[in-house]
Amino acid sequence: MCRSIKTLRPPALAEEATEDEIRAAALQYVRKVSGFRAPAAHNQEVFDRAVAAVAAATAELLGGLEVRGARSR
Repeated sequence: MCRSIKTLRPPALAEEATEDEIRAAALQYVRKVSGFRAPAAHNQEVFDRAVAAVAAATAELLGGLEVRGARSR
């Protein structure tokens, strides 16, 4: 869907994804879905809430994934 969103799970990313990386991916997703690179002032709040919700869902997903063959810490 959005080629600029990189894979954030091991082994694609050797270390755990940072909050900044997760937020950047969420922002790219919301931009792609909404069609807005930067929303108008009257849409900023809902745009920001969407980015936060997608980032939270992404962090939950990454935290719950079990990657076979990955070394446990």
